[in-house]
Amino acid sequence: ASFLLMCFRSPLVTPLIFGLLLQPPLTQLSIITQPNFVLLMADDLGIGDVGCYGNDTIRTPNIDRLAKEGVKLTQHIAAAPLCTPSRAAFLTGRYPLRSGMDAINNYRVIFWNAGSGGLPPNETTFAKILQQQGYSTGLIGKWHLGVNCESRNDHCHHPLNHGFDYFYGMPFTLISDCQPAETPEMDRAFRRKLWLSTQIIGLITLTAALGRLTGLISVGWKTLTCLAGFSLLFFVSWFSSYGFVRYWNCIMMRNHDVTEQPIVTDRTMSLILRESISFIERNKHKPFLLFLSFLHSHTPLLTTEKFLGRSRHGLYGDNVEEMDWMVGQVLDAIDKEGLKDTTLVYFASDHGGWLERQEDKRQLGGWNGIYRGGKAMGGWEGGIRVPGIFRWPGVLPAGTVIDEPTSLMDIYPTVVHLAGGVVPQDRIIDGRDLMPLLQGTVVHSEHEFLFHYCGIHLHAVRWHQKDRGAIWKAHYVTPIFSPPGAGACYDRGFCPCFGEGVSHHDPPLLFDLSRDASEDKPLSADSEPLFDTVVRKIGRAIEEHRRTLTPVPEQLSVYNVMWKPWLQPCCGTFPFCWCDKEGDN
Repeated sequence: ASFLLMCFRSPLVTPLIFGLLLQPPLTQLSIITQPNFVLLMADDLGIGDVGCYGNDTIRTPNIDRLAKEGVKLTQHIAAAPLCTPSRAAFLTGRYPLRSGMDAINNYRVIFWNAGSGGLPPNETTFAKILQQQGYSTGLIGKWHLGVNCESRNDHCHHPLNHGFDYFYGMPFTLISDCQPAETPEMDRAFRRKLWLSTQIIGLITLTAALGRLTGLISVGWKTLTCLAGFSLLFFVSWFSSYGFVRYWNCIMMRNHDVTEQPIVTDRTMSLILRESISFIERNKHKPFLLFLSFLHSHTPLLTTEKFLGRSRHGLYGDNVEEMDWMVGQVLDAIDKEGLKDTTLVYFASDHGGWLERQEDKRQLGGWNGIYRGGKAMGGWEGGIRVPGIFRWPGVLPAGTVIDEPTSLMDIYPTVVHLAGGVVPQDRIIDGRDLMPLLQGTVVHSEHEFLFHYCGIHLHAVRWHQKDRGAIWKAHYVTPIFSPPGAGACYDRGFCPCFGEGVSHHDPPLLFDLSRDASEDKPLSADSEPLFDTVVRKIGRAIEEHRRTLTPVPEQLSVYNVMWKPWLQPCCGTFPFCWCDKEGDN
């Protein structure tokens, strides 16, 4: 006893014992070192559509609550202005060009569930690393990164092959064809291109066949057979775009199984919400990653009856307000399970709002606030600047606003490091860990340069000159708005990346976003003393960046985006694909 008493009186032992008593239990430590992640991504939502980013007419109280309780990023940038490449960059932390997920042509996204392109199996998503760290990983909602490579059931591009334990949602994306009453979206430019391609290849095939028969052209039977095969594939793709799109693209899957073909749109949103909350409840006792990839606010703007007519902005506003309500339901589920303090919640959009999406004078696309341009425009801020909000009570300071360049690609290293994982060392990761910036231990973002692509074409570059507080942006290519001065490509439906629909600038159009965030007044050598210095600095950065690029297979090549009957996911006997497995539930 006297020995113990002597020990307690020791000046070293007493603080040690108090320190041990004040330590949190081991279970709490393990939860803190491996937080849960709930990543919420809207589809086609404009930065100007959210209350905490300046909208005072569309009600988004739950998204606004996230910003009030967490950190709001005002310069959060998508790596691409369209769904497929932007989401590929988000999941891999790499510019989509590095994985072959940016287009060399006008087919800039995946067009069919039965295409052979998609997120390559050799890419490592943050979900795959978290899975290896013991996380339960789930994706609910939109995928749009491919399904199959060589056969109907190989599922090489499927979410379950990219680190997700559970998937419920659309392997494709919402399009107007999914709603029988809506004007088919694939009636537009894609159909015209398919028909033109079909005619050209058919003409080449016919010319080659006649040349061989008459002896005027030396063409082998093997070449003729290949040409005839391509002609048939293009014709079938074009023909399938009439009437079959809803059955072949508008489907729902649970893991590897098709559950609805076609999708039953009346209940889609309630099922996605139910699945999201169920995933949280099932995995509350261990670390989990939930990627809730909303179908909102992409056309055809599926909205349940109780939200119709509630907003001041028609169907689009109704749809955004419903999504905000769903965000609130997910946050309530986190609170109910006692997970609020151990869960990092993130909200963003995959790119800017679609300005050209109008029907009968109804605006069906989003609003990008003060920023110029929109969806599909690789350079202008409106196409790539998106909401970015983080909440983690007790770890991230509430009510913080950060005006530093950040990227959707930054989620990759941030999540991986928090989960105790290591980013791949055998490839370039373009994202940067955001935790020091979010917690306020550093003032500036790690990004010095961000490169803004439209397909594989570099349209603009951003330079963060940290010592001056300037954010320079040089535009080398910009789309030609139609009609002139309209602010978007209304005559085309989408702005192109190259060709007659763009203008090239040498020297580039230069803006200082810290003084002119709307990109209204381009600078010149006469108006800006640093013009030549800035342009040279950005030029050298482009050269260095291009040296880091290596050739990879093009996932969005014409062949890969083409519809292939042997790759079509089918519930039933192809081509009679139909089922409703959710009806009994």
